[in-house]
Amino acid sequence: MSRIGKQPVRVPDNVKLSIAGNTLNIEGPKGKLRQVVHPDIAIEYNQQNKQILIKRASDEKYHKALHGLTRALIANMITGVTNSFSKNLEIVGLGYNAKVQGKELVLSLGYTHPVHLEIPMGIKVDVTNPTNPAKLTVSGPDKQMVGQFSAVIRGKKPPEPYKGMGIKYEGEVIRRKAGKAFTSGAA
Repeated sequence: MSRIGKQPVRVPDNVKLSIAGNTLNIEGPKGKLRQVVHPDIAIEYNQQNKQILIKRASDEKYHKALHGLTRALIANMITGVTNSFSKNLEIVGLGYNAKVQGKELVLSLGYTHPVHLEIPMGIKVDVTNPTNPAKLTVSGPDKQMVGQFSAVIRGKKPPEPYKGMGIKYEGEVIRRKAGKAFTSGAA
């Protein structure tokens, strides 16, 4: 058995879940999520122990991989609806800033125009410090959406290796390069 897949997923008291066929709906204080599970994977909910057990159809390599993946996705869903996930980003650069206008994130990144990004439904963006270094937090119950939207934001101006300007994750180390060496003398 998969070491991850065979572990039961504990369901807290403040989380409601329903299983309809191969669709799992989870609702908690931070939001609600839905996951369609592969037909070869079975989900069993034990109400007395408040645990979810995941079973697979066979011991094929493909089913073993799906077994662990499904268990990890369900565990992340439960964590997301109870605690929420978040990623912190820093925008470093002179004149670079960020602000939230309605349902859009507006970034000034040194281009001739501001960059407008529509914030996906279920994701919350907080700008704690709007100017250099601008700090923003992307949070929400869906771990995949939080990571994806953070990557989209970072992709608009990745950090460059010479001055370190751009958008980076908080705590990310940028490998710096030395600039051009000045040599004096006639050639």
